[in-house]
Amino acid sequence: MLVHSTYPYEETRVQRQADVLVEHGHDVDVICLRRGTEPSVEFVDGIRVLRIPVRRDKKRGALGQFIEYLVFGFFAFVLMTRMHLRRRYDVVQVHNLPDFLVFAAFVPRLTGSRIILDLHDLMPEFYCAKFQSSMSSLPVRLIALQERLSCAFAHHIITVTESWRQTLIQRGVPPPKCSVVMNLADLRYFQRDASSINSSGKFRLVYHGQVTRRYGLDVLLQALVRVRKEIPNVRLTIHGGGEFMDNVCALVQSLGLEETVALHREFLPVTDLGRFIMAHDVGIVPYRRDVFTDGILPTKLLEYVALELPVIAARTPTIGAYFDENMVEFFESENVEELAQRIVYLFNHAERRQELVHNSSCFNSQFNWTSQREKYARLVEHLNDRQHSQPNEISIK
Repeated sequence: MLVHSTYPYEETRVQRQADVLVEHGHDVDVICLRRGTEPSVEFVDGIRVLRIPVRRDKKRGALGQFIEYLVFGFFAFVLMTRMHLRRRYDVVQVHNLPDFLVFAAFVPRLTGSRIILDLHDLMPEFYCAKFQSSMSSLPVRLIALQERLSCAFAHHIITVTESWRQTLIQRGVPPPKCSVVMNLADLRYFQRDASSINSSGKFRLVYHGQVTRRYGLDVLLQALVRVRKEIPNVRLTIHGGGEFMDNVCALVQSLGLEETVALHREFLPVTDLGRFIMAHDVGIVPYRRDVFTDGILPTKLLEYVALELPVIAARTPTIGAYFDENMVEFFESENVEELAQRIVYLFNHAERRQELVHNSSCFNSQFNWTSQREKYARLVEHLNDRQHSQPNEISIK
């Protein structure tokens, strides 16, 4: 596996997939970024982790990020080629961003390895939203071109929602070549534990994961100013990191929320995440709407639901495709006043919180990592069979 990220903490999707393959008896190497004093080679839970000393900086502009991707891609190409000649990889799975990292697997593909491109995010939509550009602008059209070339190079494409699968099909990816593996909570780590439930007497809200402007934490903080007038003992915990974290810290101070908001600038390992989340009363998903967030199903939302935590979320098309008003407490994106009202309403109506938890359990019954992990393993194993170069019979819808 190849990923432009640190391992294992920052990309739980990569970690879960690697764990599945190890459990099925496969040898797995992960080539990733190196952070600080991490060893360049290390075994983590039976997985060989090979780290490349390229510094990741999400605050870089478009040109800086592109150069960072190129440098990482070059070293990844060299390292993967060397390891392939030594170990002869049967399957290489490349995780975006960026899509063109898949070309680091040129030599393995040339010598018969099967290539999977795992599209966590769709790059045209991602960069259109991040740099506030138009989908018809020249840079985004060039990004769309590299997406098409990358998908053509791979033998199989994986993405995270059916809506994005349909988008890829509309862009020319053959339907049998594209499958969905959702970012569902692994129930080994996300099981409700009564000993971790909040008993502090405070009303605790939680947000965890990436901190970027489009994820709307500034909207949540502004709503919290209003909420605090109604619920003096409300508390918010933010656990994660990202390019917008400094802005969040400054906003907490300027709004006088230092006693109300706890900030933790780190990503928790998946083994600790469930217990941390359960110490709260409500999970918040305050995303702004744009061409990118309209297409994603937030992993944090699925983790809150798996842990039977009621959720307040911005209404987006993809969230609305999987959850209705009986399962999630919706508010209109960027509506500070309505978000504040929803928080106060759930505080005052414990029966509504229980109703949301009960109704969202049907999602867990229909969509769960326990079943999809087996489908993912079968996809990889069938792809390794040269007679299944386009494994449509195991496509994960």
